[in-house]
Amino acid sequence: MESQKKFTPTFSFELFPPQSEQGIENLRLTRKKLVRLNPKYFSVTFGAGGSTREHTLETVLEMQSEGYVVAPHISCIGSTKQKIHAILEKYQEAGIQQLVALRGDMPSGMARAGEFRYASELVAYIREAFGQIFHIEVAAYPEYHPQARSAQADLENFKRKIDAGADSAITQYFYNADAYFHFVDSCESMGISVPIVPGIMPINKFSQLVRFSDTCGAEIPRWIRKKLEGFGDDSASIHAFGLDVVTEMCERLLKEGAPGLHFYTMNRANLTSRIWSRLGI
Repeated sequence: MESQKKFTPTFSFELFPPQSEQGIENLRLTRKKLVRLNPKYFSVTFGAGGSTREHTLETVLEMQSEGYVVAPHISCIGSTKQKIHAILEKYQEAGIQQLVALRGDMPSGMARAGEFRYASELVAYIREAFGQIFHIEVAAYPEYHPQARSAQADLENFKRKIDAGADSAITQYFYNADAYFHFVDSCESMGISVPIVPGIMPINKFSQLVRFSDTCGAEIPRWIRKKLEGFGDDSASIHAFGLDVVTEMCERLLKEGAPGLHFYTMNRANLTSRIWSRLGI
């Protein structure tokens, strides 16, 4: 963890672009609540398989015009250099200075990956086409990407993204701090020393958490899973238990030198704000 202790901790929130008028209004209210916590920036997702790409652009430009610091996600799978370049030019013109560069998911019904196969290729292209205009964040997987051939292969893939020009990383969420510490130590052994910020998922609904975790490969430790199962539909107990578990993990991460926290808010302010308050950030 020595590589991470030299960085000033930064705190950020992830949002996703809504697809309905009600969702748009809810997001506006959520970000007004979250901005009071003074995060370094908000990230905005690109949508699974590119399903919300236009909404991402609209949301990012609206937030940027309102004075928020925004880091849009941009995923490359199933896209072309021309399309990627056009989006990046719009962000550059709007004054966006930070990106989260991802491979993304293959759009439904598409057989080919497009001109980019990996996030490292996207990072290299951004650097080639735009130089150092953007600060580039990439994804990291403390419990390893579900499609990785092995733990070592996943580490090597992460290193390729850093070598291609990424400035820092945000991890997939996890509930086992030791997995994060081990991942960082493994990165250090490979000469990687960029900030690797832990991704934090507040626990809202157990069924939703299981679905997300099964998809992205994030492990829910058995003791946490069994406790959540035992609460059934008791949302208050799920929230209370989740707040304790996540807050304690965040406290440990920061104490051991993590360079900040990135909250997956799911466009809700309540649980993130309560964890924030407990941590005294």
